Amino acid sequence: MNIILFHSTYGLRPAVHAAADRLRAAGHEVRVPDLFDGKTFETVEEGMAFKEELGSEELLKRAVTAAAPHSDQGLVYAGFSLGGSLAQNLAIADEKARGLLLLHGTSDIADDVSVDELPVQLHVADPDPFETHDWLNAWYLRMQRIGADVEVHHYAGAGHLYTDPELADYDAEAAERTWQVALGFLETL
Repeated sequence: MNIILFHSTYGLRPAVHAAADRLRAAGHEVRVPDLFDGKTFETVEEGMAFKEELGSEELLKRAVTAAAPHSDQGLVYAGFSLGGSLAQNLAIADEKARGLLLLHGTSDIADDVSVDELPVQLHVADPDPFETHDWLNAWYLRMQRIGADVEVHHYAGAGHLYTDPELADYDAEAAERTWQVALGFLETL
């Protein structure tokens, strides 16, 4: 499977490379674009400030530019938190998308889009300050309404970016369960 994996607001950190290596070890071809030009951040606030400075349009343009040369192959779009938001937007817009793997993040959905049974898997902390229950319920219903085949996995007690071992949010058990389920999902595509 050809996968493009987008980093979170922390930037392209070692955890993203480790995730890509894990996916490669399972036989997938994985690209990990650096949307922040080598910048990484120690806090969410620093990363969000940089994202705001960069601008949402520029960030989306960078993501599209990274994916475009490979989209004819039928990509699986994946991402961590902010990267999940970008992955979702690109997957919905790409009629050749093979799947969408969201780790810790989602995005709003335009009313005028549709997909043809796009397989979507979301892994999210429960509770998550960035992905509240109300938001996730509405998101799930909107994704189903546009034609996505969605499954959501909740991890009680885990922090927002619980798959990153360098962050305080890290939860080793939840992270391992996430990767086991995600790898199984990718095998079905």
